Amino acid sequence: MTFVELSHPIRAGMTTYPGLPGPVIDSHLTFEASHGTYAPGTEFQIGRIAMVANTGTYLDTPAHRWREGHDLAGLALHRCADLDAVVVDLRETGHEIGPAQLPRADAVRGRAVLLWTGWDRHWGAAAYGDPDHPHLTETGARALADADVLLLGIDSVNVDDTRTGHRPAHSVLLAAGIPVVEHLTGLAQLPATGARFTAAPPLVEGLATFPVRAYAVLP
Repeated sequence: MTFVELSHPIRAGMTTYPGLPGPVIDSHLTFEASHGTYAPGTEFQIGRIAMVANTGTYLDTPAHRWREGHDLAGLALHRCADLDAVVVDLRETGHEIGPAQLPRADAVRGRAVLLWTGWDRHWGAAAYGDPDHPHLTETGARALADADVLLLGIDSVNVDDTRTGHRPAHSVLLAAGIPVVEHLTGLAQLPATGARFTAAPPLVEGLATFPVRAYAVLP
């Protein structure tokens, strides 16, 4: 098997989504400070991170959009782990991704659909947050929801059009219980079909989103 990394690393001070604060990474316990607790020659470091939940490559559960939706602790593993993946090459299409740009329903039903826009090439630059980024339209989201996909992922700054305050793609997908993974990278390394995709967050009660280690396995 071949493992393919699909996540951006989280670094102190990094920008994920324009306007959100970057993470603060430091030590709760340093090696030096631990010397008074452990035997000579034995030392430990305990790290600490403070960040918003929408940092790096992360997964949205229904509670991100809908008050009655389930949170991370309610996310079933069959929705985020070892999923049959369909990678949709959208690099040569416009920035609006609608039903015409998506595979037919029987090709994606029960699978993870990963939208490969190539926008991750801007990661770390101001252009990544450009409002004219690739995004899924409401009709595109409804087509995927009607096809009963298990998960939707994208390598853009947002699955929705951010030029307005409406978020129809999030609204439709999360209402259908379909988790959304944003800020993917490396989709160029995957075949159109045949990869197994995983993006599992920790089991946290009361949080709707959290970073994931997204990866694929190739046979």
